[in-house]
Amino acid sequence: MTPTSTVLASRNATAVPTPVAYDFRLYRYTPSLEVPIVAVAVFAILTGYHAILIKRHRSFYFTAFTIGGLFQCLGYAGRIWSHYDPMAIGGFVIQAILILVAPALYAASIYMILTRLIRSINAQHLSIVPVRWLTRIFVAGDVVSFVMQAGGGGIQAAGTLDLYNLGEKIIIVGLFVQIAFFGFFIVTTVMFHYKSVATPTPAARAEVVRWKRHIYVLYTTSCLILVRSIFRVIEYLQGNGGYLISHEVFLYVFDALLMASVMSTFAVWYIGDLEQDKDKLREFRIAG
Repeated sequence: MTPTSTVLASRNATAVPTPVAYDFRLYRYTPSLEVPIVAVAVFAILTGYHAILIKRHRSFYFTAFTIGGLFQCLGYAGRIWSHYDPMAIGGFVIQAILILVAPALYAASIYMILTRLIRSINAQHLSIVPVRWLTRIFVAGDVVSFVMQAGGGGIQAAGTLDLYNLGEKIIIVGLFVQIAFFGFFIVTTVMFHYKSVATPTPAARAEVVRWKRHIYVLYTTSCLILVRSIFRVIEYLQGNGGYLISHEVFLYVFDALLMASVMSTFAVWYIGDLEQDKDKLREFRIAG
């Protein structure tokens, strides 16, 4: 063995492996300014309009939904903050948590609407889930999803890489819970719709409330939220360096645009008659 080879062998024997650095960043781009300003304006208008509709129709089952709109406003305001200071933890946490959990509040109102809709046409016997449990079951699942997503986001804000990864896993589980309950909710709605068309109650035939239109509104908004949740799952599964999270456009196309569409759909085809004309509804319930 030559002196040179002896030195190389000695160096290789004593070398300490260099740890691979994890490439973590709050943002892999500079957050835009104009787009979140537009998002804040749009969600502020929609949220304000829904607050007016709640007062006008006394449709308090839309309260959680409207709070979700407020969360969207604050979340995108956090992205405006991040535009000016991309390294600020505060702006990142505000937008990450509030934009993430807002659809869970939309879902809570949607669940309550179906329960009231079934009762409004005296069709409790047509639901595959007992109506007295329907809201409780779906809202309970929604609360679990909400807490897991918000809690995961809070853990991520702790500032260490291990906690960020733990929070990411909790958020993914929370999103899967949301998808599972929303999928079951859509199945429940479809089955109720099918049975109501096949064997309508007197109140359904009389169109005491515009229940068919309301059902299609629920289909539309539920599918929009479901698509958004699937996008979020894929985004988080790809991790901090994934393609989706690294390109800002996907957040606005598959989250902001879809959620603004949900609020717009309910604003145009508002379901505000489920607490009205109670005397007329009572007549059909007695007759039925």
